[in-house]
Amino acid sequence: MAKIQSLRSLKKEMTAVARGECKAPADAAEVSYESQEAFESAEAIVRLLTVENRRLLSLIETHHPKSVAELAKLAGRAEPNVSRTLGKMAASGIVKLVDGIGRTKKPTLLAREVTVKINLFESKDMVAFA
Repeated sequence: MAKIQSLRSLKKEMTAVARGECKAPADAAEVSYESQEAFESAEAIVRLLTVENRRLLSLIETHHPKSVAELAKLAGRAEPNVSRTLGKMAASGIVKLVDGIGRTKKPTLLAREVTVKINLFESKDMVAFA
């Protein structure tokens, strides 16, 4: 059964997991939420997953870059742009930026699929990561 929580609660939980303060829930791949905030999040996730940004995810999957700078070079994009995009993806639970060598951050995938269910008659949407 899917876990339903607000975006604020999900972000707090994901941040705690990313900091190592707690372990990811066993059903982490099935975490979803439902609320007005989730509606806004569904729109944000759809805007975030452009063809160009999904290419970044593909490059992470195929090349396993050791840093944001390496990913930016592979993508032919400016490092600050890629870093900003990855920050948004990390906040959405799509990627995780783990400590790399020195001060670098290594992008890793947390989700391979995002499902958005939009209720046409209410402002309650479901977003599930897998």
